[in-house]
Amino acid sequence: MDKRKTLALTAGLLTLATLAAAQTERQGQVADAFAQRCAACHGAELQGGQAKSLLDDEWKYGGDDASLATSIRDGHPKDGMPPFAAMLDDQAVRAMVIFIRERADSARRSKTVFAKPLGDAVVTSEEHKFRLELVTEGLETPWSIAFLPDGRMLVTEKAGRLRIVDKGKLLPEPVAGVPKVWSEGQGGLLDVAPHPDYATNGWIYLSYTNAGADGSAMTRVMRGRLKDGALVDQQTLYDPPAALYRTGPNHFGSRFVFDGKGYLFFTIGERDRRDDAQDLTRPNGKVHRIFDDGRVPEDNPFVKTPGAYPTIWSYGHRNPQGLARNPVTGELYDAEHGPRGGDEINLVLPGKNYGWPVITYGMNYDGTPITNLTAKEGMEQPVTYWTPSIAVCAIDFYVGDRFPRWKNDLLASSLAAEELRRLRIDGGKLVKQEVLFKGIGRLRDVVVGPDGLVYVAFNVPDRIARLVPVD
Repeated sequence: MDKRKTLALTAGLLTLATLAAAQTERQGQVADAFAQRCAACHGAELQGGQAKSLLDDEWKYGGDDASLATSIRDGHPKDGMPPFAAMLDDQAVRAMVIFIRERADSARRSKTVFAKPLGDAVVTSEEHKFRLELVTEGLETPWSIAFLPDGRMLVTEKAGRLRIVDKGKLLPEPVAGVPKVWSEGQGGLLDVAPHPDYATNGWIYLSYTNAGADGSAMTRVMRGRLKDGALVDQQTLYDPPAALYRTGPNHFGSRFVFDGKGYLFFTIGERDRRDDAQDLTRPNGKVHRIFDDGRVPEDNPFVKTPGAYPTIWSYGHRNPQGLARNPVTGELYDAEHGPRGGDEINLVLPGKNYGWPVITYGMNYDGTPITNLTAKEGMEQPVTYWTPSIAVCAIDFYVGDRFPRWKNDLLASSLAAEELRRLRIDGGKLVKQEVLFKGIGRLRDVVVGPDGLVYVAFNVPDRIARLVPVD
């Protein structure tokens, strides 16, 4: 073989090796891709070196997601940055953008002092001063809290117990007769809510994970009445056919909202089966609407769609663990967990598709990409999203008078970030956001009590506390 053929063969083998390496990189973690392709210039911690820092939010060619993706894909050869389109496909480029956002956010947070209302500490927020007051301890993974008209508080514990807090004291015995729950992974006893006309009818609503065959499970909705410390007159309002149950321990939802017109809205996660969120024949990955007695409204958006599950109100959701109704407009909002990035607040409208997993602002937990699409015709955009994830959980609009300058603002709890946030939404658009406090426990629920105080359920350590204004 002559020298030219040898060189050509060597070049061909090197090209194949490069392509194979690139394909492996696409399948690997985004951190590895950054270390291999970007760290030599931008620094191992993105702090800058031969090229500028990626942490300071100063961008020569634009700092929005689309501009960052273009810079990574096409490069800026005149400034010494090569293009990476041959090594990173569009999905991998999107994952790299998320990775940069994560690291930049972490750098900003490391320089920010957040309020930690421990003991008698007073927090001075943008609109109000407050302190955090302990309500009760002695709980095990409290998941949801709700108030009865007489001031008693209902608390669900994930393991399957319904507890009552009366005048700040946790009653020693749980409510008897609560249905057996499948408490595995994220499953268990979930939301609790009294009927809006509880004083007349006495109905209490529960959602919980019900066990099926062969290790499967799904979210079920029921109601009952409290009598002599027991849940009686029980009725199952929603339970999908056994064939639609899914195995696995994740993504059950679930929150309730009554709309005051006889309807009950509730959420179910996609059970870690991404494509199910787009499948109208399945209930998971959806917001649902039924009458408060379990009947299916005839004007639900997919009632007349052949094969569609009739209770579906909206679809394309990942794992909505927050649901709340705007007290002024009546609009319905959900909060749902993204994967690694892409937690969302959505304005939930009938029949609309919220995109998961076709579009997302997140990536897989291992740093591999899901999709390069963040928008697509026919799919709704979130009111806001968080990348990196805060693990957004329960939400509630402030409707009391103890914090008047928070009136009608949305309060959002978070698990991983251990934050309580205040969001001001006007016309379906986010106009203001504030972290009220951070770093004192995982927040599972937030509820505005009948006394106008803000009640929060913490996990690790397990307790319920409330925000009390300080003049």
